Amino acid sequence: MPKNSVPTAQDPDQTETATKPERSEEAAKPEKPDGRKRRWREHKIARREELVDGTIAAIRVRGRDIGMDEIASEIGVSKTVLYRYFNDKNDLTSATMMRYVETVLAPRMYAAIGSDMDEYELARMAITAYVETVAEDPEVYLYVMANSAGGNRDVVAESERMIAELLSAVLGERLRLMEMDSGGSLPWAYGIVGAVQLATHWWISNKSMTAENLIDYLTMMTWGGITGIAEVAGSPARFKANPHPLLRGDAAEGL
Repeated sequence: MPKNSVPTAQDPDQTETATKPERSEEAAKPEKPDGRKRRWREHKIARREELVDGTIAAIRVRGRDIGMDEIASEIGVSKTVLYRYFNDKNDLTSATMMRYVETVLAPRMYAAIGSDMDEYELARMAITAYVETVAEDPEVYLYVMANSAGGNRDVVAESERMIAELLSAVLGERLRLMEMDSGGSLPWAYGIVGAVQLATHWWISNKSMTAENLIDYLTMMTWGGITGIAEVAGSPARFKANPHPLLRGDAAEGL
């Protein structure tokens, strides 16, 4: 073999010598991106979004128990088209849940929690935003919650985590501004989010009271907890050291 020979496609078993051979100018050129593949990926992403938006619209019309045939019919495509862009029904469901959270639920909650207002109004605003968002889109919400098992649970859990962590940041900042202990901000935030979410889920399933009444009751509970935290400056030690009499309604009227 010549001293500086380079392995070729016709000689696949040939190994490199101690001195690494120079690469040819052709081999050194960067590989050109495949424009067709890139365009297909972009098309697929855009088409998936269109189909997910169509699925959300179909759920609003046909209800939470909608199936793939009904989704395809409502969108105006064949079921084969859906399976071209989604692996299976679970893939479409997961994408639909994520789209609803990212474009409807999360933005409204972020706007409410990030509002610049006093603590009571902020608490009521956040609760109102959640209840009204669910009330305005009950079928989509119930579809999301009904399918939040298995891998799809991650989508719901992630939305709860994001909202709770944002609320925790706001709680912590306001407590620190008042020179109070903010160590419980995260568990308090998760507790509030969990309570509001579960109560609203119960309510949307039977509607045994008005949305305004639900908001009033949830605000009463949440604000009672917040004022209790403020009374002891957020300190568990001070809370445990204090007596905890239950104030009767007639006693409260005399205050």
